[in-house]
Amino acid sequence: MDAVPVNGSLLLTGGRLVTADDDVADAWLEIADGRVRAVGRGRAPLRDGVPAVDAQGLLIVPGLVDAHQHGGGGGSYDGRPTDVAEVVHFHRMHGTTTSMASLVSAPLDVLEAQLAGLAPLVRSGLLAGIHLEGPWLSPRRAGAHSPTALRLPDPADIGRLLDAGEGAVRMVTLAPELTGGLAAVAQLADAGVVVAVGHTDATYEQTREALRRGARAGTHLFNAMRPVQHREPGPVVALLESSAAVELIADGVHLHPAVLAASARALGPERTLLVTDAMAGAGMPDGSYSLGDREVTVADGVARKADGTIAGSTATLADALRFAVTVAGLPLQAAVAAATSVPAALLGLDGVGSLQPGARADVTLLSADLRPAGVLFRGHWARSLPARGGRAAR
Repeated sequence: MDAVPVNGSLLLTGGRLVTADDDVADAWLEIADGRVRAVGRGRAPLRDGVPAVDAQGLLIVPGLVDAHQHGGGGGSYDGRPTDVAEVVHFHRMHGTTTSMASLVSAPLDVLEAQLAGLAPLVRSGLLAGIHLEGPWLSPRRAGAHSPTALRLPDPADIGRLLDAGEGAVRMVTLAPELTGGLAAVAQLADAGVVVAVGHTDATYEQTREALRRGARAGTHLFNAMRPVQHREPGPVVALLESSAAVELIADGVHLHPAVLAASARALGPERTLLVTDAMAGAGMPDGSYSLGDREVTVADGVARKADGTIAGSTATLADALRFAVTVAGLPLQAAVAAATSVPAALLGLDGVGSLQPGARADVTLLSADLRPAGVLFRGHWARSLPARGGRAAR
């Protein structure tokens, strides 16, 4: 059994600490009152009354941050508050300590009600924020979204949904080539929302203009986007050469590992953003699930609509991290950054995605093969380490 934090204090010792800035063997991490108190290497500063946990053989990384997640564990973010809590718990048990609730396109009144239901959960800290993936998407690149729910961006509609979210909407995906799209980019950016270019048939020039108007991210690069052509590079090349943070779904389905690796190299470690796009079937057996109002079938772990269109993923962010490193060949430190500090910085989450002193004590402990072994959320065990031959605690 793991040591229980005493008076909010705990010491992890002997692990390999990996963050965007550090890769330290034989590291120790001291936690107090839900925050990182100190970090070091070598002999740990044992203190009376502070339980110590031996993390030898484990990787100590910041709690994972998923900026694009629709559900998991059988539930979705468009359900009841109890369902939302279960989704967050599922992902937390798998190493994701910070989750954004992503909503698919729906009629405005439906989205308004969903936002009103989720906003209190953002204020409570259960969720980091809300991501509106639509309804301002290209009908030509709708992906799994219902075409009947798509609409042109209108300033009044945008204001209506932002008001319903009461400040909880942190990110919006839209297609900037739509009539009113560029004005919508500026309106949302002025409101402090991260605007992501996605589900788009935009040209290279239209994408560059959206970036100039304030877009700061790209939603699941390559997927539901105009493809790259040698005389029309489209949104993919415009995003790759920009300063935007760009999502890559590293589930082994959405992107070939060579494409994932090449994209990460082009973006660099400060702009690569690993996401899951997880839906209700994540972590669940094959079967039928829902994504918004769409019925989705999971077969052999792949979620698809009846017409074969990929409909989100069944991966956790730890799965994506492991795939990125072990299959696509991303450097471990870069992959950890892409699942922690990069999304935290994009979303403006202070004290998240880092293990510097003063940061929130969200910690994911990974085995040598990059599988979750233990999870600390705000300094308390969300997933306890298994007994480790009597070495777990003192």
